[in-house]
Amino acid sequence: MRNETAFLFDLDGTLVDSVYQHVLAWKQALDADGIELSVWRIHRRIGMSGGLFMNQLLRETHEAHESIAPERIARLQKLHADAYRRHADQVRPLPGARALLDTLTAAQVPWAIATSGRLATASVNLQALGVDPSVSTVVTRDEVRHAKPDPDLFIAAALRLNVPIERCLVVGDSVWDMLAAQRCRALGIGLQSGGYGTEELQRAGALRVYEDPADLLDHLDEVCARD
Repeated sequence: MRNETAFLFDLDGTLVDSVYQHVLAWKQALDADGIELSVWRIHRRIGMSGGLFMNQLLRETHEAHESIAPERIARLQKLHADAYRRHADQVRPLPGARALLDTLTAAQVPWAIATSGRLATASVNLQALGVDPSVSTVVTRDEVRHAKPDPDLFIAAALRLNVPIERCLVVGDSVWDMLAAQRCRALGIGLQSGGYGTEELQRAGALRVYEDPADLLDHLDEVCARD
């Protein structure tokens, strides 16, 4: 494996401004299935794996565990994906996101995207960001056994880059990203652009916290020193 630093980026709320579109899409999906849940409760779990996400949300509605059948989860995920695609024209790259990726590429610093989203929704974000998954390294939820806060996505991305996970910087906007980074011994870099605050991200293990990709780009030398 190459002995160099690599960046592993979350997608929603980290590179693209899409967290609230996901929240609204999940709200519409849950409403369609007769599940009443406040928007703020949905937001706090964006970035988790779909199964864990649904288990926690349904537990808050005090529904019996047996109601969380795989068929119901699959139906809700499809409803969410359909609703999210209806918000596709609202999804935009976050400030500095494209410039950050271009800067890393120009400096020959390896990077990859590792998202808890399945390809059905991630493709919307990748298109908005201008990233072609056939050219760049992208790992989606469809390709790993467990999603965040398990570290499978980041480990898979590091393997594809041929860089040891311990040499990787995980950049994410949620506590689930930071917890996953800790579990695979990568360094976590938090961004506030998904709605989590500095203290929350630091408590979850973030080494540094920046406002958004543009702020990280302005301070890139703090986390990735280059000659």
